[in-house]
Amino acid sequence: MKVLIIEDEKALTESIFAYLNSEHYTCETAMDFKTAMEKISLYDYACIILDITLPGGSGMDLLRELKANLKADGILIISARNSLEEKILGLKSGADDYLTKPFHLSELAARVSAIIRRKSFDGKNSLRFDELQLDLLEKTVRVHNRLIDLTRKEYDLLLYFISNKNKVISKGAIAEHLWGDNMDMADNYDFIYTHIKNLRKKLLQAGAQDYIKSVYGMGYKFSDHP
Repeated sequence: MKVLIIEDEKALTESIFAYLNSEHYTCETAMDFKTAMEKISLYDYACIILDITLPGGSGMDLLRELKANLKADGILIISARNSLEEKILGLKSGADDYLTKPFHLSELAARVSAIIRRKSFDGKNSLRFDELQLDLLEKTVRVHNRLIDLTRKEYDLLLYFISNKNKVISKGAIAEHLWGDNMDMADNYDFIYTHIKNLRKKLLQAGAQDYIKSVYGMGYKFSDHP
């Protein structure tokens, strides 16, 4: 799952980035209004962590831009302002949650996880697709109730496929989702092919059906249909 951290305090940004990365999120950062506006215009995120006060503009303007363009990204406002009026304004403007600085990184991660589950998975803690079951809190996968050992990228890839089941997903979209700002490392898509091959092999060996279909010249589709 891809998260955008919009925050101008370098030390805080680095701390959030490191913690969420350890929690298996793909993170991108923006430390000013202009960069943040460019990113939210070009890409979609499972959750955006949004500071209100930014160099060059207001986080509230970014929030209004997201809502005006009907973007479905989850939004967690983080702010040093602890006034009730500020919280109400942020939530009424479309934010999903509001967290006052200073905060514990574990609480931030828990709120990000809750927003993503609520926005993307109807608030569920687990996700089932035929014989596959994903625990969204533990980030584990079972096939026929037997735990299988997936790498972080393989888990992210499977969750992305299931979230977009029966849709053709381009290799570029997969690369951008899995690597975010570091997608240049996947410029020839060999990494994607390797991850998909390994994921497919592990699922088949565990007794799952072959859900991953290659769509010539377009990308891949995760489907239980032939």
